[in-house]
Amino acid sequence: MYRVFESLDALVTVVEEARGLPMTANCVVPRGDVLELLDDIREAIPGELDDAQDVLDRRDEIVADAERDAEQARSTAQAESEQMVTDAREEAERAVTSARSEAEQTLAQARHEAERAVAEGRRQYTELIERGRAEAERLAAAGRTAHERLVADGRSEQVRLVAQTEVVRVAHGEAARIVDGADGEAERLRRECDGYVDAKLAEFEETLATALRTVSRSRAHLWRGGGHPARAGNGAVPAGRSGTGMDLID
Repeated sequence: MYRVFESLDALVTVVEEARGLPMTANCVVPRGDVLELLDDIREAIPGELDDAQDVLDRRDEIVADAERDAEQARSTAQAESEQMVTDAREEAERAVTSARSEAEQTLAQARHEAERAVAEGRRQYTELIERGRAEAERLAAAGRTAHERLVADGRSEQVRLVAQTEVVRVAHGEAARIVDGADGEAERLRRECDGYVDAKLAEFEETLATALRTVSRSRAHLWRGGGHPARAGNGAVPAGRSGTGMDLID
């Protein structure tokens, strides 16, 4: 293309320097030089211009082909995007189903653990009650035995000292003191038994309350993070209440 511009500049120079004809705007140019410059221009014009002309001639066909290719590409992209959306939706549904199954399994395990803890607590409670009753009965029996023995001793002593008035009075007082002491000892043993049973029951109550709080927190965490609150108004079990009908302590 640089040669084209040089030849055109030379041609313009030839025309500008040509000798003019009198009384006219025409001029006399050297034919050989002009033709030589035109040949140079013709040879310098690149072949891409011919290709460009072919492109211009086939413009409508090329545009139609381009539009057809673009439409095909758009259709392909739309089909691929729809397939991707379908795949993503199916994957999301599978993930939701899996999460729901895991949540239900976790809830079932939590309920089973709560029921097991409650059953174990009831067993321990029954065992403590039975042990406390047995201990109280043993202590009461021991107190009654001691009381009866002391009364028997007092009566024997009373019989032995019945002939002596002062001795009999003293014996009566001692017997009464012994009987009162036996009654007080029996009462003290009964209170100690009751305190022991009450302490054991308090320990069991704290253990059971801790287990129930753990279950309640696990269920509350499950309902907050598992995506189920949206079904809370359709029969779902609210947080803080188990499926067995017992109130859970938070």
